[in-house]
Amino acid sequence: MSILFLPSGSFALSEMDGENLFIKHCSGCHINGGNIIRRNKTLKLKDLQRNGIDTPEAISKIAREGIGIMSGYEEVLGEGRDEVLAHWIWKQSQKAWVQG
Repeated sequence: MSILFLPSGSFALSEMDGENLFIKHCSGCHINGGNIIRRNKTLKLKDLQRNGIDTPEAISKIAREGIGIMSGYEEVLGEGRDEVLAHWIWKQSQKAWVQG
């Protein structure tokens, strides 16, 4: 298990926490990084970059505040957990959503 240190320095959460947040709050629409509602709004690196979402911070902001028809999850994620989730998503996009 790897530990994720976030810029705030106030806490460290495991990578597994990011995965668990994704499974609980995102995987219903973003199965394996895809998007069942808007096919060109996936979490795949190519689509993230094309849509100007090219940093974990940008992903974190969307997770927190929402974008387009997607609602924000700030209240359900809790403080700082949007960053954990975003770093996990970014890492998965770098690996083309191939686990391991």
